Amino acid sequence: MEVRLAKTAGFCYGVQRAVDMTAGAAEEFLAGGCGRIYTYGPIVHNETVVAELSARGVGIIEDEAMLRAMLDKRELEGCTIVIRAHGAPREIYELIEGSDQDIRILDATCPHVKRIHDIVRERHAEGDSIAVSGDPTHPEVIGILGQIEGDAFVLPDLDSCRALELPENERLTLVSQTTQSVTKFQDMVDILHKKRYYTNVIDTICNATQRRQAEARELAASCDAMLVIGGRNSSNTRKLYDICLSQCKRTYLIQSITDIKGTIDHSVRCVGITAGASTPRTIIEEVFKYVRDEF
Repeated sequence: MEVRLAKTAGFCYGVQRAVDMTAGAAEEFLAGGCGRIYTYGPIVHNETVVAELSARGVGIIEDEAMLRAMLDKRELEGCTIVIRAHGAPREIYELIEGSDQDIRILDATCPHVKRIHDIVRERHAEGDSIAVSGDPTHPEVIGILGQIEGDAFVLPDLDSCRALELPENERLTLVSQTTQSVTKFQDMVDILHKKRYYTNVIDTICNATQRRQAEARELAASCDAMLVIGGRNSSNTRKLYDICLSQCKRTYLIQSITDIKGTIDHSVRCVGITAGASTPRTIIEEVFKYVRDEF
């Protein structure tokens, strides 16, 4: 059996940076007895990565309500809070910075996401309405919306884009969650351009995401089966799965080798493997070796 591994599978720059920053802080501050370290939300959407950091003493502040409760109880005195790769609303920074407790903020927001924050604030200040192509429940989108005061539109699908109604001659700036499908974003742009108001389109899909999706599409089209490795709550992993499934009906979303049983039989001549941006290289290599050796 032939096993093909996508070149860009695994950690993207933003995820690697966030994990390295958190691990480095754990080594520096915890070893020096400088107080606990927490991430605001899971640092990335991968259970293995989160578990490894937890074993090193890194805790998680799950949401704003938990943050407020810990601040009220003064449980964060002398601690470090790492802002996760997905970013966070401005209110989260203001809560921490406005506290009279000694709390360090380590901002691990992906630079590509930071760019979207800057764009949204700038365009909103100039009077544009803001629309975000993405999942309204995803922390990255929540963080983007949290950069401005007032309403913004989230467009999770093409139907929501078609249904969007604004006054004639309204100025609209459209940005995207960094991990959105390139094809879907372009379809949204086509729909909005047919409406009667000015749309300023800024493609904020990460270049690494675009390369990963294009590569996955090509690989899936040439294989009998595809394995997509990543967390089930990872947006970019789900997008990869959908793309691969459109090209290869025997596409499976797995988190580790324990999920492979029953997915591949000996009629398969070629297996392709790709992975989400939050999937550690160790897991990818383990899956690759397992498929190569066992089948």
